[in-house]
Amino acid sequence: MFTIKGKTTDWELVIGLETHIEVLSNSKLFSGASADYNPTISPNTQVSMVDCAMPGMLPVLNEFCVEQAIKMGLGLNAEISRHSKFARKQYFYPDLPQGYQISQPAEEPPVVGRGWVEIMGDDGTPKKIFIERAHLEQDAGKLKHDAHPTKSFADYNRTGVALLEIVTYLDVKNPQQNSFITSPDEAERYLREIREIARALGVSKANMEEGSMRADVNVSVRPVGSNEFRTRTETKNMVSFKFIKSAIEFEARRQIEIYENGGTVSQDTMRYNQADGTTSVMRSKEDALDYRYFPDPDLLPLDIDTDTIERIRRTMPELPAATRARYIGDLGLAEYDAARLTESTDISRWFDAAVAGKKQRAKPIANWMISELFAHPENWDEKNALDASNPGDFRIITPSDLAELVDMIASNAINGKQAKEIFIKMLDGERGTPAEIARKFGMEQITDTSAIESAVDAVIAANPAQVEQYKSGKVGLLGFFVGNVMKATGGKANPGVVNEILRQKLA
Repeated sequence: MFTIKGKTTDWELVIGLETHIEVLSNSKLFSGASADYNPTISPNTQVSMVDCAMPGMLPVLNEFCVEQAIKMGLGLNAEISRHSKFARKQYFYPDLPQGYQISQPAEEPPVVGRGWVEIMGDDGTPKKIFIERAHLEQDAGKLKHDAHPTKSFADYNRTGVALLEIVTYLDVKNPQQNSFITSPDEAERYLREIREIARALGVSKANMEEGSMRADVNVSVRPVGSNEFRTRTETKNMVSFKFIKSAIEFEARRQIEIYENGGTVSQDTMRYNQADGTTSVMRSKEDALDYRYFPDPDLLPLDIDTDTIERIRRTMPELPAATRARYIGDLGLAEYDAARLTESTDISRWFDAAVAGKKQRAKPIANWMISELFAHPENWDEKNALDASNPGDFRIITPSDLAELVDMIASNAINGKQAKEIFIKMLDGERGTPAEIARKFGMEQITDTSAIESAVDAVIAANPAQVEQYKSGKVGLLGFFVGNVMKATGGKANPGVVNEILRQKLA
């Protein structure tokens, strides 16, 4: 259990997360404008009359976005509401042309209801984090304050892009229930699980770096063993796992210091300062904002039938949790390796294609992928993971390449050193299969015992002093003899055979 030591008592954390993921769709939630707003696109070029709130323009719900929300809900083990509504959330801000946001009201069922995801708790056992709801809403635009010394500009390309907001659940009637997040590490594990589910289902890119996944972090503290839920603060729009963990810990310590000095924590909205890892008050929330929700008169209630839900369920791939369990249980991988290989569906598909049902390949292929391939995105990129073509001036390494390299090591056709040399040549753009590269550069391993025995005899004969030292007990000199034999054979001798023959002859 994660605790923070105070002056007089130990404190525990109560953490809630509101995670916004941008829904992958060609068009926006209520208009036909493109939902692609990457930084290379000129400002305000992907905006429809609906997005910029021109009079008389009516929103039309994007059915595909609703199906994406249903799919994510099923991935979250959640209830799917058969009936839900859209409402206008009233507030003014320059990046919101309509003067309101179309969302789903908190007091009514959203598209996605109660659900849960499982993470590894701080105690090393599985822990369910419960989800209260996930609702669809439209994103706002983006303000630019650094383009002019006295003016700010609004880019509405992002306005109206579909967001799915996933809110964790805090059961105030069971305050000791082990169903909410209680540490910075658990917060990161939860967010990574959400990200992996969204990516596996194709619901969102869920890239925090580009803002397609972001989180509002609610933090409160209480003495260890307490049943109360104290006042929380909310740190807005966090887009980095590292910064989220830093913000949680700083905010918790800030609140503890206030309580221990006899003060009270106010319900504020906070901003995170990346430069020094601190939080500061952005605005007070002592009085709850009245958003004056009311049903959107331009949008009919949303009705979802059972057949639609079941049709979507049938299209769903294996989810990351099931893939990790398969890698650990069936293939014998470590938890860390399984987690790295399920960071995206493309990565796990690449791994499965390389293993190709041969369990003995799993561990060495996992090692090569994590330690080597992931370090060379120019030669291996999960976006092009199953693409056997060779775009550009570099060579894409395919699952069959790595499978062949691993098989060659296992069959003693090459040794580990030679495998690394072949791999480097592939990175450098060398064409051909690993076997063809090995033949081209004379890297086939010598397994003929008579040839290795001749090299061993020559090395022993050339080093009588070392032979005597070895026989007198300096067995560490075996490496000296192995090195010399490998040098004599150009590194092609099988090291296992070399070791065996040397031990026999030196004995």
